[in-house]
Amino acid sequence: MRRRGGRKRALGTRAPMTIPQGPNQRWSRDFVSDSFVDGRRFRIPAVVDDYSRKCLTLAADTSLSGATVARALTALIGQRGKPHLIVSDNGMELTGMAILHWSKERRVEWHYIAPGKPTQNAFVERLGFARLRPQRQVAR
Repeated sequence: MRRRGGRKRALGTRAPMTIPQGPNQRWSRDFVSDSFVDGRRFRIPAVVDDYSRKCLTLAADTSLSGATVARALTALIGQRGKPHLIVSDNGMELTGMAILHWSKERRVEWHYIAPGKPTQNAFVERLGFARLRPQRQVAR
């Protein structure tokens, strides 16, 4: 008979995310996507300041690379100032070498949420629930 394995334990320490006490302390980052009538998809990178809960930038594009995201973040820092921490999911554009070099050069800490846990990035995830296309009105 096979022996049962032990109980699965969490790796690392569990620490609650600190609540930002002012603007530009923590930004949340994610993508919102939709498609054109002809079926082509486009994506919109969104950045939200977790303290004020304001959306800082939206820019639609059909092709987004890590370098494009880094340029957009550099422009945003020029307007708003540098954040202490940026929180994002583990998307390909956000885990590539361009973003790793960008965060190291700018000395901005980058925190990736746990895979499959979108509630850890809830401030920006709420943008994803808003549909980009207007809803059809149903006559009653």
